[in-house]
Amino acid sequence: MRRKLSLITMLTAWLLATGSHWDLVQTFAWGRMIASYSQSMPLEQAIKLTFTADNLCGVCESVSEAKQQQDAALPSDWKASGKILLVFQPHSAFVAELAEAGKSLMRETTPAWRDRLPPPVPPPRALV
Repeated sequence: MRRKLSLITMLTAWLLATGSHWDLVQTFAWGRMIASYSQSMPLEQAIKLTFTADNLCGVCESVSEAKQQQDAALPSDWKASGKILLVFQPHSAFVAELAEAGKSLMRETTPAWRDRLPPPVPPPRALV
């Protein structure tokens, strides 16, 4: 139970630190807008009207302001540059070389079970 609680706490902290809670609020607002618009118009038009930039509800405006404030609060060196660098990405040629070396080692060795003798039949009796 303690492990589950710590995982849930860690996940919640991570979501709040990355600003994902605003995405959840925005999704709720879009759902509410689609539901209200679809009562007076077809669903396709309601969806188009929901996602137009000119037609923002109060929740959508609050979320966009909160995201802007959150981005402004971050130091300038923390902001993403648009690129994800994979520093510890292995080279595929190196992995292929290791795989080939492993195959050659497997061909040269014989399994240990081939050198074993079969068990004695019948099994030995205990000395009394």
